[in-house]
Amino acid sequence: MTSLNIFPQSPADIRPVLTDPPWARTLLTGMALAFLGLFLFLPLVAVFGEALAKGLGAYVSAIVEPDALAAVRLTLLAAAIAVPLNLVFGVAAAWAIAKFRFPGRGLLISLIELPFSVSPVISGLIYVLMFGAQGWLAPVTQSLGLQILFAVPGIVLATLFVTFPFVARELIPLMEEQGTDEEQAAMMLGASGWRILFWITLPNVRWGLLYGVLLCNARAMGEFGAVSVVSGHIRGLTNTMPLHVEILYNEYNFAAAFAVASLLAGLALVTLAAKSALEWRMGCHGASTH
Repeated sequence: MTSLNIFPQSPADIRPVLTDPPWARTLLTGMALAFLGLFLFLPLVAVFGEALAKGLGAYVSAIVEPDALAAVRLTLLAAAIAVPLNLVFGVAAAWAIAKFRFPGRGLLISLIELPFSVSPVISGLIYVLMFGAQGWLAPVTQSLGLQILFAVPGIVLATLFVTFPFVARELIPLMEEQGTDEEQAAMMLGASGWRILFWITLPNVRWGLLYGVLLCNARAMGEFGAVSVVSGHIRGLTNTMPLHVEILYNEYNFAAAFAVASLLAGLALVTLAAKSALEWRMGCHGASTH
């Protein structure tokens, strides 16, 4: 009886199966570059081109205008508050989910994913229902003299809601992959929980942590929907940079609108470069540990 050999006999037999024809590689590469050029590079060129359409002087004047500076300060303030809080929450949630098993673990994971399932506008409306003039918590805030909506606290709360998944989502799979062997060994040697966290757990996930913080910060500065609902659009007081761009554009002040938008575009480019660097560093770190 003759045996039927269904496997290739040499690398030459494998090459036609695993290698695409040159025309297919060229076509796919060209399509990818055309897509990037049309939907990424061309809009960026348009933003900076419109921002400088009236000259460098008009560009600088639009950025240093008092309302624009107020929008920049408010954006930075909201990010400066939301990102550290999300950092603490993300580390705590990821550590609890990845290192322990407890009742309600699945519910906690679902709650972390909630902002990705809810429209930012809906999340802003939730805060209106809670803290508005006829809201559920209105008597409490009024008795304490707190102004939540149409003020900085409301903007910070909305920013917190839409950004809190980013750090946790980056850390949970990373911590689960690493397991608990090192933490258990340190515990057997007498290390405290805080010492284990700061000397073993966090150093092992530092690049993923930085990656999550970077994405969280980018979303915090660029958030529009939820902040738009709770801000009240008070010029010079409660407008963040995206809201200020919208107002300038609606007023047909296109050069000033694109000038402020170019700051956000610059932030996006810096974020993209930092994201690529961190991905490369995480890849190198992962390769060195295997």
